[in-house]
Amino acid sequence: MKYPCAAHLAAAILITLLPAHVHSAGTERASGAVKNPELTAEDLSSVSERIRQTGAQMKEDLKQARARMEAKKAQEEADRKREAERARQQAIQEAKQQQAQEAAQARARQEAAARAAQAERDRIEAERVKQKLAAEKAEREKQQAQAAPATKEQKAAQAAAAKARAMAALKQVRESSDVNAFADEKTERERQLALASAAAKEEKSAQAAAKAKAMAALKKSRESSGVKAFAE
Repeated sequence: MKYPCAAHLAAAILITLLPAHVHSAGTERASGAVKNPELTAEDLSSVSERIRQTGAQMKEDLKQARARMEAKKAQEEADRKREAERARQQAIQEAKQQQAQEAAQARARQEAAARAAQAERDRIEAERVKQKLAAEKAEREKQQAQAAPATKEQKAAQAAAAKARAMAALKQVRESSDVNAFADEKTERERQLALASAAAKEEKSAQAAAKAKAMAALKKSRESSGVKAFAE
């Protein structure tokens, strides 16, 4: 603040005013030298009052100027602080926006990675289930094939085998037994009938055993399939 300069200016104004008053008083004395050759006390009092008023006015002007300067300085400081605060808030807002954007991008990357990992796990699980179902199907087909009832061809083969066994047994009996060549024809026919009946019974027993075995295997396969289905 330029208060010293203002004081110097006031002093200079007072100095310039004082000679003017003195010159004015001198002019008045010159014009009326006979009547009033010197300044009177009233003149000095008037000049002093004018000087005092001028000084008071200058002080007031200086006070107002100083108040205006201080107000201007305060306004400028307030504007500067307001601008700095606005810049700070803007920087904070931009930083928050940047952080939010980076966080959103990070979340998007994490979600994409999680979806890819889940898709891979689902694919592996689907492949495992597919392989398991295929293996179980093959096992069921194998068990069903093993437990299936004998076909006509299989039955015919079993009958032929039983007949062959019966004929072999009859031949063995004929060879091993000491039968009279001239035995009674009726007795021989009864023996043959008995052997044929025994062969037929053996064939029926073999068929019944095969059928029972097939039914047991089929039942076991069905029970195994039911347990697996229940477990699934």
